[in-house]
Amino acid sequence: MGESGGSRISIDQGGLGFTLWMIGWLFTIGALGLSFGRGLLGLILWPYYLGVHFAGVFGW
Repeated sequence: MGESGGSRISIDQGGLGFTLWMIGWLFTIGALGLSFGRGLLGLILWPYYLGVHFAGVFGW
């Protein structure tokens, strides 16, 4: 039953993606001065909030 030549299992947790997402979210709250409710909504929609803000700034 005990095979010594078994394969190794590799687990990738994707920590870098989560870290970058949280940094973007916190930047959005600080840069745009979002309220508590919009800050929670921005947890998912922060790229949208930044796009709307910068579209107005650059006149797009």
